[in-house]
Amino acid sequence: MEATEINHKIRIGKRIAELRKEKGLSQFKLAQLTGIDSSNIGKIELGKYNPSLEILSRIGDALGVEIDFRPI
Repeated sequence: MEATEINHKIRIGKRIAELRKEKGLSQFKLAQLTGIDSSNIGKIELGKYNPSLEILSRIGDALGVEIDFRPI
């Protein structure tokens, strides 16, 4: 796995954790809202799991945000 791919996963995971905490949600509650196992939520937030677009979309819906491609 390339370093840039790892950095992207970590950056995405940190942002998801940030948004989840802003909403006052636990990993368990986010898991319930999305239908994703709570252990996978933890792995995503730590950058140890590469979520599919569908998974990211479900997380975005639960957090009230949309997936966006912006310049880096």
